[in-house]
Amino acid sequence: MRPIETRYARSGEVRIAYQVVGQGSFDLVFVPGFISNLDLHWEDEGYSRLLKRLSAFSRLILFDKRGTGLSDQIDAPERLDAFCPAMSVGRRF
Repeated sequence: MRPIETRYARSGEVRIAYQVVGQGSFDLVFVPGFISNLDLHWEDEGYSRLLKRLSAFSRLILFDKRGTGLSDQIDAPERLDAFCPAMSVGRRF
């Protein structure tokens, strides 16, 4: 299989990495887990086999979530305790 071209789409100021594989009659968007890397998916034998099978009957769309893999890195999110007042965490009833 030839190398898969990685493209980038803009989401605000961030570039999101994605790949399109296969020429099936419908689009199938594969949502990655917590962490992903498009290049590494193809290097893992089992994962690569799964992606090849999915792309055999669909136009498979893969992407790296914002801040992971080949997508642009983002600033560190605020600490969880910054959200606690809004979530009423720590309030006794």
